[in-house]
Amino acid sequence: MTIEIQVFDNGPFLVKGADIVLKDANGDAWSTEGKDTVALCRCGASANKPFCDGGHKGAGFEDTCKAS
Repeated sequence: MTIEIQVFDNGPFLVKGADIVLKDANGDAWSTEGKDTVALCRCGASANKPFCDGGHKGAGFEDTCKAS
């Protein structure tokens, strides 16, 4: 099984793969049942953390990183 994580310029991490398990620091899992793609917040402005809700747009978040 391949998991793909794509970093969007000025936006979220997009995680794609089957059976995504996302856990907090205590080991408790968020529900991702039935989803094969989730967008994770990088900017801290989301009201639905750890998921992206588009808050980076209004927060003026800017960051790019490129694979070398």
